[in-house]
Amino acid sequence: MFPIFDHSKNLPPATIIVGAVLLYWALQNLQPIWVFLGKSFHLLLPFIIGLSIALILNLPMQALERLLPAKWSSKLRRLISLGLTVLLMLVLILMVLLTIIPEIGRTLETLLAMLPGFVEKVTAWGKQLSAKSPNLGAWLSRMDLNWDNIGNSVFNFLKNSLTNLMNSTINLAKSIFSGVVQFFLGAVFAVYLLLQKENLARQTKRTLSAFLPKPQADHLINLSALVSQTFTKFISGQFTEAVILGLMFFIAMLLFRFPYALVISVLVTFTALIPIFGAFIACVIGALLILVSSPVQAFWFIVLFLALQQIEGNLIYPRVVGRSVGLPPIWVLAAVMIGGGLMGITGMLISVPLCSVFYVLLRELVNERLAKKGLLPDKTT
Repeated sequence: MFPIFDHSKNLPPATIIVGAVLLYWALQNLQPIWVFLGKSFHLLLPFIIGLSIALILNLPMQALERLLPAKWSSKLRRLISLGLTVLLMLVLILMVLLTIIPEIGRTLETLLAMLPGFVEKVTAWGKQLSAKSPNLGAWLSRMDLNWDNIGNSVFNFLKNSLTNLMNSTINLAKSIFSGVVQFFLGAVFAVYLLLQKENLARQTKRTLSAFLPKPQADHLINLSALVSQTFTKFISGQFTEAVILGLMFFIAMLLFRFPYALVISVLVTFTALIPIFGAFIACVIGALLILVSSPVQAFWFIVLFLALQQIEGNLIYPRVVGRSVGLPPIWVLAAVMIGGGLMGITGMLISVPLCSVFYVLLRELVNERLAKKGLLPDKTT
């Protein structure tokens, strides 16, 4: 099925020598090669973003296109379905931002307003404790502690922490703003892909057939179809898993009477689109929101989050997403950890479908070799 893996014919000696020389040169120049790959990835990032956007928008666009009257021309149905899909996505993102950002802003303002009173209470508590316990007071006096200075230190520490948090948020906003241009270029590329996807597929097939032998051309066409199908299934499974996790949080927070149940659940749903580790962003923000109402509930929210995250990371995600792309659960976890270590969030997003493609290719190669040896392929491989 995959002739590129056919080793029935020995490679020419010249090819082996050239390959060995190139491999030796690459091993001696890993640093410049890595820098070159990094710059190439940065240049190709708008196209990667555009392809990702196209794969995401393609699912609802196809559903809307099927709902439109068949008597309309295909170009008109494609244009209307794409416009409605983009509009729905923008409205959904805007609603989420308008729901979450005001709550975060009010929480930060409340925490800053509460700091002076909190420091005064800690200072007064320390003085009362020293007055009620002479032995403790004598011990503290020998330590030459100054509660006013301690209170000021605590106040400055908390103030600096919140300032750093706000500065980090501002820096993050600047980074997001700097990536707007790349996102815009990627969005334009995605629109072009979605409007012309049939023509692009036909042109690609014709080009491959013109410059490659038929077995290799057919192999690349089948491989590209496999990649597209795998990424589509991954996106569908990822959205399904995110919705499941958001519903789990919403129900659990309602049962235990946590505040901001809807806001935090929506935030969990969107951040969970980053495989396995994305929901931790929602944990930090959710705990910060609840902290204003009740520090004790904020602690129990973190406990609840860790419990639900264990269920999601070890049971739901590997089964829902892994089953959607045909990858065993253990390899889903391995792919996410390796991808995240190599490329951060981007690596987490693309590692699972890529690993699934490699897994399918390896399974076909193993079954092909077993068949040549007269052994039955292992169906569970």
